[in-house]
Amino acid sequence: MQLFQFDAKNLPAPAHPLQVTTDWERFIEAAHKQSNASPELQAELVQFAETLKMDPIGAPLGASIFGNAPFLSSCWINDPQFTKELLERGPDQIKDAIMDATRNDGLDMDETALKKHLRVQKRRMALTVALADITGLWDVFDVTGTLSDFADAATSRACAVLLRTLHERGKIKLKDLNDPERGSGLVVLGMGKLGGRELNYSSDIDLILLFDPDVIETDAPMDLQHSFVRLARGLVSLLDERTADGYVFRTDLRLRPDPGSTPLALSTHAAEQYYESIGQNWERAAMIKARPIAGDKDAGAAFLAHLKPFVWRKNLDFATIQDIQSIKRQINAHKGGSDIKLHGHNVKLGRGGIREIEFYAQTQQLIWGGRDRNLRKIPTLQALNALVDAGLETAANAQVLDQAYRYLRRVEHRLQMVDDAQTHTLPEDDEGLNAIATFLGYDGVQAFATELLGTLKQVEKLYAELFAEGEPLSDSGSEGGNLVFTGGEPDPETLKTLANMGYKNPETVDVTVRGWHHARHRSTRSARSRAILTELMPLILKTMAATADPDSALLRFDEFLSKLPAGVQLFSMFQANPQMLELIADILGTAPRLAEHLAHKANILDGVLTPGFFDKPPNAEEMRLELEHVLQDGTCMEEVLDLARRWAKDRKFQVGVQVLKGTIKERESQRALTDIAETLLTTLQPRVEAEFATQHGVVPGGALCVVAFGKLGGGEKTPTSDMDITLVYDFDAEATASNGPKPLAVSQYFARLSQRLINALSAQTAEGALYEVDMRLRPSGNAGPIATSLIAFEKYFKTEAWTWEHMALTRARALTGPQDLQTKVQAVIFATLTSERNVDKLVVDVADMRTRMDAQRHTDMIWEIKNFRGGLVDIEFISQYLQLKNGHAHPEILSPNTRTALSNLKEARILEPSIATRLIQTLDLWQSIQGLLRLTVTAAQRARADYVMAPSLQQHICRLVGSDTFEGAQTQIKATADEVLAIFEALVEIPAASARPHVTSDLSDANQSNGK
Repeated sequence: MQLFQFDAKNLPAPAHPLQVTTDWERFIEAAHKQSNASPELQAELVQFAETLKMDPIGAPLGASIFGNAPFLSSCWINDPQFTKELLERGPDQIKDAIMDATRNDGLDMDETALKKHLRVQKRRMALTVALADITGLWDVFDVTGTLSDFADAATSRACAVLLRTLHERGKIKLKDLNDPERGSGLVVLGMGKLGGRELNYSSDIDLILLFDPDVIETDAPMDLQHSFVRLARGLVSLLDERTADGYVFRTDLRLRPDPGSTPLALSTHAAEQYYESIGQNWERAAMIKARPIAGDKDAGAAFLAHLKPFVWRKNLDFATIQDIQSIKRQINAHKGGSDIKLHGHNVKLGRGGIREIEFYAQTQQLIWGGRDRNLRKIPTLQALNALVDAGLETAANAQVLDQAYRYLRRVEHRLQMVDDAQTHTLPEDDEGLNAIATFLGYDGVQAFATELLGTLKQVEKLYAELFAEGEPLSDSGSEGGNLVFTGGEPDPETLKTLANMGYKNPETVDVTVRGWHHARHRSTRSARSRAILTELMPLILKTMAATADPDSALLRFDEFLSKLPAGVQLFSMFQANPQMLELIADILGTAPRLAEHLAHKANILDGVLTPGFFDKPPNAEEMRLELEHVLQDGTCMEEVLDLARRWAKDRKFQVGVQVLKGTIKERESQRALTDIAETLLTTLQPRVEAEFATQHGVVPGGALCVVAFGKLGGGEKTPTSDMDITLVYDFDAEATASNGPKPLAVSQYFARLSQRLINALSAQTAEGALYEVDMRLRPSGNAGPIATSLIAFEKYFKTEAWTWEHMALTRARALTGPQDLQTKVQAVIFATLTSERNVDKLVVDVADMRTRMDAQRHTDMIWEIKNFRGGLVDIEFISQYLQLKNGHAHPEILSPNTRTALSNLKEARILEPSIATRLIQTLDLWQSIQGLLRLTVTAAQRARADYVMAPSLQQHICRLVGSDTFEGAQTQIKATADEVLAIFEALVEIPAASARPHVTSDLSDANQSNGK
């Protein structure tokens, strides 16, 4: 038996000896079953296989393959005829034959046949290269060069076939059907290791696909983009798709300009524009290795020549050098190998790995290559040698890195040969480590560990020394982890760092940050803004990570950036005022409603920096003067409404921020939010009335009064509460219509005027809406007129209103309109609330109303503190019931504000002082919790049984309740609610049970049937 010549003593021993016997049997069986062989050839193959098993050279070679690499074993076994030819002729001859078949065959094949052809050649090349490597015939660069050349040839052949298809479909006109790529205008750039002819054993291939419309001949120029995107998809299918014959190469097109938002194939014009306008320094580094590998190589060379000024800058400005330095400093380079390990170490991306050697060379090439053409070498080791020749690197350092690079590439190749996996990571378990050490020719793991770890530490030491200049970027808070967002794929160490910082979806964070670097937002399109953002990145990520929900906070920050017209000013503000970034993080991570306003109006941050932003909000009169001044700029009603909305949202934002930062208490917040609403009503109503009068005139003696109910009436508004109002009008008794160009009957006039005012408050404009307006508390509810005359208002509450409407009236007050009308309205309210009542019927009505409300809105969620039994509604019902019961004898107790009313009831000794005090304390607590949650949590979240409150919000709640633990706070809230419920039962439900047999409730069946 004549086999190719190699030294069998250098073969690695089998790590799995038992597998050797099994695979020899499989190989002999495969020879017996060679389906496409003649009987003579089949007999020859069987004899070859059986003889090889016993051959002094063939047997250890087979054992080395079968006992170490299942993938290589399958290549060997499944193609006995090729294996025989390879072992007889040797890798050098077979390599040439495979390259010839790949370059020259397949042009006339259909897609299915071409896929099979290329995959068979790839499988054969894989075995050929592996045998040349394992037997020591080729060094590491023979291996990488051959793999790269094969990738070039396979890609070229696939492109040729796809170009012919476009020609046949009439999309382009080829110059030569026998050489479709020549002059085609298709540019295929090999990037990374493929570009440097350093492809590893199981590497994917990084490609950029472009087309040059100035070169392409076509009758359909408008279809070129679509046609070449289709070609790109076809190329990925031909090379990447797994079939029964395997695959050719995993194909990655993500190194193209901004891959998240651009098509798979770009015109050369679009690519040039991208690189010249927003191309990043890491893309300059990537372009160092760019090489035309297929398609129209002349067009590819011309494109790269055009990009030379982008890649090789003769004069680097300070910002560019700073950007390169910041990119380097994102990588956590430490001397001493604290994170270098054996189990599970990534020899490509880990500490002391291949990437560090590549980056060591590329960053220096970027800085100096613009002035020294000799530094523009593509292969990594050639670049290192060029740096030595230029006096920029020592020969000793280059020699260390050279040897390390060769060694680590060899380790990488053996890892990948085992299962054809695109891995660079050593096994985590001892058995796996022993197997890979054996495959590399070591006697055991210890010898392997000594050499590998020594190599990694040497690389890390030199890398850290090179990158030591400059202060580290802003503290990342990441325990020294990487924060690298360059290149075409996520950095594993960065994903780990993000996870350690608290992000649940590091991959999403990585994609988001890459989008900033790719200038997806207007705010990041300038080189200066991206440079500042790079410096700020660790601080941004640390700050967002400190929020309750880091992932949501970062996504809201991304939305915030997307709304900015520019970024330099704001990013510079963050640099100068890091506390501003902390405030934004608080808002984005904790208060979604404030975040929404911030996202749509970033310039509000200017106000945050002004003195007085954190002072207590101005009073209602100061607000009115301020808004009047703002509205002077409005030249029409539409502008007035927009200005009013901006003012109100800015003021509400200020109040929200102050609540979030704890500079004002809940009661102060309620008062401020109420003042904002009142100011809008008192300021907008005269303008609405004046505009309405231009068409319809005025009603003689007519006036309109807004009557506030609920939280607005009680001065207890929250960030999300509606505006509960009723509109009451008065007029001269003899008036029948308005006196304008288009007169209206009195009732119609005030109905339309009221609707105008409601629209002014609630309609959506370019600046959004101000409030949801709720009119259900007007006389007769939704069935009643939108505006009620004073006479009808008085009559209704005197003779028709139900008890629950009188309860609502306890929180009513006149807000707008002439003072005499407000006085009349207040008189009606006062008279109603101080009228004598049937006490038994009152208490039954109150109890029944609370029962019905609980049936409709019952909740067991304590965070729904309004409707939770013992919550806000129960305290409000107690206050309202006692005011109605005792208002006749004690009118001094009346107040639309619940807290004041409870205090009045205490002073009048209607409520036992200790009970009143407890109710007031609990009301303060409930309102504080409600205000905080309305600011920070959506209603849907609060209502969910599985809702889990964010940690920072739990801390807020603990502070409000006065508990050391969140569990303790929840227990205390429930216990306090039980206390309130017991008080409610004692004051309302127990008396109602005694009185019920003697009265007819408003909610009884009899009253329900007759409309009452």
